[in-house]
Amino acid sequence: MRPDDDACWPALPYDAWKDTYATLHLWSQVVGKIALALAAPLNHCWAVALRVTPRGLTTRPLPHGTRTFTIQFDFIDHQLLIRASDGMTRTLELKPRSVADFYRALLGTLDDMGLPVKIHPTSTELPEPIRLDRDTQHHSYDREYVERLRRILVQIDRVFTDSQCAFVGKCSPVNFFWGSFDLAVTRFSGRRAPPRDGPAFQRDAYSHEVISHGFWPGSGPVLEPAFYAYAVPQPDGLKDAHVLPDAAYYHQQLGEFILPYEAVRQAEMPDDVIHAFIDSTYDRASDLAHWDRQALDRVAVE
Repeated sequence: MRPDDDACWPALPYDAWKDTYATLHLWSQVVGKIALALAAPLNHCWAVALRVTPRGLTTRPLPHGTRTFTIQFDFIDHQLLIRASDGMTRTLELKPRSVADFYRALLGTLDDMGLPVKIHPTSTELPEPIRLDRDTQHHSYDREYVERLRRILVQIDRVFTDSQCAFVGKCSPVNFFWGSFDLAVTRFSGRRAPPRDGPAFQRDAYSHEVISHGFWPGSGPVLEPAFYAYAVPQPDGLKDAHVLPDAAYYHQQLGEFILPYEAVRQAEMPDDVIHAFIDSTYDRASDLAHWDRQALDRVAVE
């Protein structure tokens, strides 16, 4: 890794920032649930996902009567910004505060702006549901590690967006999913997938065959920041496929390929390592699943 790359690809040790991570995850769920209450139900939950900005994360424009507004996490000035289409703006400081306090402050601010919203106050996609409006356990906010996360997401969003250029089939935007707190981009074969059990958002997300690539900052059985790749449905033989780079491996419990973030940030060319992971996992999964690659892949011009 070149010396200046540490500014773009900083270390993000899980043990050092796990408390801030847990708090920020739950704050993002409060914001995400506001989007869920107001946004049009676009396919695969794309309308309610957050998007990466140069300064952090934002909702899409959310409709409220004839007005629209956005909620943005600014991880440089450490503020939450609410901006409405009529010019009204409010800010909340991002600082150590409980999830319950964040919940009350944000929904109260929206009320004051004439943008009242009712949301379901229980967390989603966590092993044990948490009442967001009552949670005083999670209250950490370390600016240094939040800023590191921002820099990482900005770089990954750039690389993930570039990775879509060779694929001309249906492909998602680069979305930040607040339920699982991960950044993801998904390619579609165009064919329906077998029906699956589970909550409605998962049935919608996997209504068609997909190959997904993403990044999350460490949770569950992988307690380190990592990139991932998976196919739904998973074709026979995929778990035994050889993928690049050498640091990538198949995680049996998750049923996904994993590439540790640390292997990327220590590489001489981090972008190339991520592209190798995306390209090789897509190649193996799409071939084994018999995707129509002639129709889906951009043909190189000689």
